Amino acid sequence: MRDFLRAEAGGGLALVLGSVAALLWVNVIDAGGYASFWATHINIGIGSASIDESLGHWVNDGLMTLFFFLISLEIKRELVTGELRHPKRAALPIIAALGGVVTPIAIFLAITGGHDAAGWGIPMATDAAFAIGVLALLGDRVGVGVKLFLVTIAVVDDVAAILVIAVAYTDHLSLGWLALAVAGLAAVVAVRLLGVRRILVYIPLGLFVWVATFESGIHATLAGVALALITPAVPVDGRDVLGEIEHTLHPWVNFAILPLFALANAGVKLGGGELSDPDGRRLALAVALGLVVGKFIGIVGATMGALRLRLGALPSGVDTRGLIGAAALGGIGFTVSLFITPLAYDDPLLVGAAKLGILGGSVVSAAIGIAIFLAAGTHPSREAD
Repeated sequence: MRDFLRAEAGGGLALVLGSVAALLWVNVIDAGGYASFWATHINIGIGSASIDESLGHWVNDGLMTLFFFLISLEIKRELVTGELRHPKRAALPIIAALGGVVTPIAIFLAITGGHDAAGWGIPMATDAAFAIGVLALLGDRVGVGVKLFLVTIAVVDDVAAILVIAVAYTDHLSLGWLALAVAGLAAVVAVRLLGVRRILVYIPLGLFVWVATFESGIHATLAGVALALITPAVPVDGRDVLGEIEHTLHPWVNFAILPLFALANAGVKLGGGELSDPDGRRLALAVALGLVVGKFIGIVGATMGALRLRLGALPSGVDTRGLIGAAALGGIGFTVSLFITPLAYDDPLLVGAAKLGILGGSVVSAAIGIAIFLAAGTHPSREAD
């Protein structure tokens, strides 16, 4: 778990660098060049058996499949061998996470008042890499228990986000292609049951599942989710397959795919007119307050309610201050929030406004969380180190 936290912290820094590069590219270097670069179309395949998408879509629909594959592996590990396999231990962070999902959505819908409300899923997810990166910067002021509590909340958030993407942001559905995707997954299971252990054998099957999922109308990244869920979480013939895949993918996802995703999606022109438009201003405010206020109230409120009802107990090393600080950092919603934005809106003005809300809300949430932990000093569990 310590290795995982270090990897997430490094991934958070890489996300920051990718985001800063995108903002500089748009606001300082060349906004038009940024847009035209990511709009460049790339055709992969032969003739009619090919897929033609913009470079930005290849990042979001293609490379991000590996991101969703990795976080789904982590979710499965937690469910099978981690903290979430113990109902009593898992109850409190699950309740806290659900509070942190429902409250931001409610705030978003209340502010938008039914106007441009398609983006209700944008402020619901905590970015684990960014949040853990902030915690890493705080060093001795944060105990391991707080980090694990926040990671568990983020894992549950990810489950909710995956379900939302699958159900709410699927425009059309081709049952034929969906059947082929299911057949591809069945083939993966069959090959595994036959005793095939070489990872390379599964790559073409995984690509087939991705193409079929893409053509079915369901977001292609959900192919990564499905493939992760059928990956064995317990050792096979003494070999930790899931762990090996995680170990291999972590550096690629954290230090290549995520910063590239940030570079392709975080480029929004500051002062570009989104906030001068009433619809854009309302949307940006709804997203920002959903993250800053909704996440904080939802996580703290749900946790305190669960504690009063004795539905769980705070993890070891997590006190009230740690809970409040973690809840504030829960408002750092970046990767999944940016991912959902273009699925929810086609209008460039609304997309830009939502991104401004994400960036602003995440920065404010990070600042509040940092201030809470700085004011508290060194965490008691670290004073003896």
